[in-house]
Order: sequence, then C-alpha cells, then structure tokens
Amino acid sequence: MPRFFVDLPLSPGAKIDLPPVPAHHATRVLRLVKGSEVVLFNGQGGEYPAVLDWVDKDMVSARCREWRDAERESPLDIRLAQGISSGERMDYTLQKAVELGVTEIQPLAMRRSVVKLTSERAARRVEHWQGVVMSACEQCGRNRLPLVAKPLDIPQWLATEPDGLKLFLSPDADATLKDLELPQRPVWLVAGPEGGFEPEEAKLITDFGFTPIRLGPRILRTETAALAAVAAMQALWGDYGQ
Repeated sequence: MPRFFVDLPLSPGAKIDLPPVPAHHATRVLRLVKGSEVVLFNGQGGEYPAVLDWVDKDMVSARCREWRDAERESPLDIRLAQGISSGERMDYTLQKAVELGVTEIQPLAMRRSVVKLTSERAARRVEHWQGVVMSACEQCGRNRLPLVAKPLDIPQWLATEPDGLKLFLSPDADATLKDLELPQRPVWLVAGPEGGFEPEEAKLITDFGFTPIRLGPRILRTETAALAAVAAMQALWGDYGQ
C-alpha cells in the first residue's frame, strides 16, 4: 500500500490535503484514483490508513481512518556522522542508512570531501537530504523521521559533545565490532568521505574518545563502509533475524 509522509497533524476522520510532492507522486507516478487506499504518517510515531476522496492533477485529498500503533524502529540507537561525499554517493548512503535503522545523521565537512558547501548551498543540500530520508521512510515502513543536521566540520561537531559508544571506521584499526559489548546507549559511528580521514582529523576523533574499528581486510568505499558497519551492528546486537 503506498505510504506518504505529510508534515501535518493527523487524526482519525481528518481530511488531509497532500502537499505538492506526495500529491504529484500519487497522481503522476503511481496513477492513484479516488478510492485508492494509502497510508499517511507524520514522523511522530504510528500511521493512519487513509482513502483518497479527491484526486485531480492539482490536488489530492485523503480521509484518515483509525490510528495504527505501528513501530518499526531498531532497538539500537545508531547515529551516523558521515563525511560528505559527492552527489549520488551521499544520497545513497543516507537512503540506505535510513533503511538500516539509523536514527540521526550528522554530515561532516572534512578535508578530503570532494564537495565543498557554502552556507547557502549547505542549507539547500540539507533540505535535499531530508527529502531523501523522507522518501526512504516511505519505502521501508518507518514512521519516525531521522533528522539530518546541518553540516559541521570535525572540531565544531566534537564541540557538541556527542556521547554514547563512540566508534570510527579505520582500515588500520585492531578492534572489530565483535570485540565490543552490546551497547546499552547511543552508538555514534563516524565514516570518512571519498579520500578518508586526514591524520589530524583521525587524531582529533581518537583524542575525543572514539574507538577505531575495522570491518575486515578490504578497504570499502565511502558509500559502502558506514552501511556495512550499521548492517553488522544490526546483525550482532539489533533486530536482524527477528
């Protein structure tokens, strides 16, 4: 059943006019018609089965049914600090991170990042990334929307004092995920951009208490590394296999 995120209050029986993006997707992509059944969610938990009661090229309205207490969140609170990579690579990382259960995403402007964002471009990019996250939630069934924070460099981000189990990916590390205990707190995972970490960046992160970990003998691309790590965490400690 098609799912749509709407940043609006929802309640049983409410009539909701879909915002332009989901309305366009409903009519022009999915070719839905009056009477089609859909699911609406607003990122605050749970979802509403709904039926379309008005459809034309410019407007789509839906009538909410009873609220459904559907939660598909991971038992792990995994937060990803991802070095900004170029274009589709970053989009792919964010999309799949949401599917894998990540709860928060902090883009990091790093020295080897190919993409350099001005403040104006950064604001537009965050808006785009949040749209990628929204679409991923629609697809994978999540009813809570992970936040994409504004990009920061490493000193700025460390100044926010991220807490919990703190890990960063390094192919030269001695430790692996299997060496760690089941985390009973948030997990922060730091992954580098296309060129990896500068030595000074790795030292800053390590000095702040992050543990370097490796995923195996092969060096993974930026769009693969964090996703492989999150998937491994879900297999070791999370809800994979349930």
